Amino acid sequence: MRITELAGRRIAVWGFGREGRAAIRAIHQRLPELPLALYCREDEVAAARDFDPALTVYGHEPEAVALSAYDVVVKSPGISAYKPAIVTAQAQGTAFTSGTALWFAENPDARVIAITGTKGKSTTTAFVAHLARSLGVRTALAGNIGLPLLELQGQNAELWAVELSSFQTGEAGPLELGVVTSLYEEHLDWHGSRERYVADKLKLADVSRTLLVNGLQPTLLAHTAAHSHRLLFGTPEGWHVADGAIRRGEEVVFDLASMAAPGLHNALNACAALAALETMGFDAVKAAPALATFQALPHRLQSLGERDGVSWINDSISTTPQATLAALDSLGEREVTVIVGGHDRGLDWSDFVRATKNRAHLRIVAQGANGPRIAQALRQAKTELPLGEAEDFTDAVAMARIVTPEGGVVLLSPGAPSFDQFKDYAARGRRFAELAGFDPAAITSIDGMGIEGASQQ
Repeated sequence: MRITELAGRRIAVWGFGREGRAAIRAIHQRLPELPLALYCREDEVAAARDFDPALTVYGHEPEAVALSAYDVVVKSPGISAYKPAIVTAQAQGTAFTSGTALWFAENPDARVIAITGTKGKSTTTAFVAHLARSLGVRTALAGNIGLPLLELQGQNAELWAVELSSFQTGEAGPLELGVVTSLYEEHLDWHGSRERYVADKLKLADVSRTLLVNGLQPTLLAHTAAHSHRLLFGTPEGWHVADGAIRRGEEVVFDLASMAAPGLHNALNACAALAALETMGFDAVKAAPALATFQALPHRLQSLGERDGVSWINDSISTTPQATLAALDSLGEREVTVIVGGHDRGLDWSDFVRATKNRAHLRIVAQGANGPRIAQALRQAKTELPLGEAEDFTDAVAMARIVTPEGGVVLLSPGAPSFDQFKDYAARGRRFAELAGFDPAAITSIDGMGIEGASQQ
């Protein structure tokens, strides 16, 4: 559905976050006289009216009857498509779309690499943009990474590196290339079940002419086996990591010691990005040296610095136990105190418990809504690790500071969302930096958002 197809129809926008604001702006740029209703939080009403005085603003969540009064509702991605009110309104004939869907409809000829995955999608998307720009390719970095596509509507790029969450994969396409970095259990509160999460995540395969997936994940391979043009990364035949280097088949391309982003998981993300660029016809081998100048994304194994002989690392983006394990693996044999816990979505921590049970040089501080459940699982496994429980996040950071020896690391890698105590993972990461003694405002920017690179020829 293109924006011009909204003309003459009853339209509502649901959500006044950055995605919602981008949708309102794009619609009214194209259709300035189109009446628009907005549903937002009560505390957003005044700001919404200032943003666009032509809006009819409602400071509450719409019920099925209200939604059914519209022909089309432009929904923000954080609002679950499986809400009963949405399902009922759809049955009554209301169509639901999004800023992502509108952008793809408006830009059918754009060369897009769309990246999704339970973990690794943001870093891989940023790798793609960084590496492509090193080749002089005018490249856009946008999507779920923090810049809604509609904010770039009307701008041109030779290549679009677009991150898609599981909330957005069904709204994209058609695509030249889709990439899936990993597949674990997540966002069950939005999708309703693990099976639905997997199905929604892999809707990207349905709209991708070519699909590039992590060849090290049997579950992901099984779910994508039927794709007519599936390629793999991570396996010895293609881009993979082995013997301290990124390799293309048997060819050594890049020494991991020169990687700016730490950890084996980031090396694998780099393989995904290099394979994606090669699939699109770019010289990935020539681009690989730029991995040494990549600026790590905030809240993703982000080194804050040292205080009183202790290093502090912010991995607040970690919202699954698997992500926490990857963060620990990146630190090798260093003395580490990891802060875990947050909003409880009922995820299984048994793999984490097994992987850390006899791990040397590790201390665990459990906090947040699911902290007691994590601690109980560790105790039931008769773990020998030093284990502490904190009432809240502030106490957890204070405890970690006390128990970490000089030369060690305090790692925030919660393995859980932040919603029990914070607005989002970024707010949690900023608070961690502040409690550690660093400037929280200095850790938030993502390098290279938007369109950069050589001028369009």
